[in-house]
Amino acid sequence: MDRNQVIAAMAALAQPTRLDTFKLLVNREPAGIPAGELARLIDVPQNTMSAHLAVLSRAGLIVGERHSRSIIYRADLDGVRSVITFLLMDCCGGRADLCQPLIDELVPCCP
Repeated sequence: MDRNQVIAAMAALAQPTRLDTFKLLVNREPAGIPAGELARLIDVPQNTMSAHLAVLSRAGLIVGERHSRSIIYRADLDGVRSVITFLLMDCCGGRADLCQPLIDELVPCCP
């Protein structure tokens, strides 16, 4: 992952509807959610949701897969992992003890 990709991902998430959409998709892994259902759940018009989904997709945070006439969207967990890894890489100047509290806080998320 390069710097420009991380900037695109962070910019995509810096908007309330896109952040809510992304969090909902992460929550619904691995099943995903159809685009129309996402619009209904987030309470935005379908054309507005399409624009937000396009931004998130270009940023590498979500993927869409066509199923018949609908598109099922899912969080791209590998893309998210790459962004987080980029942000944390060298964050502690080689001192793992400085990052340990963050790691300890993240680990209990999935017991």
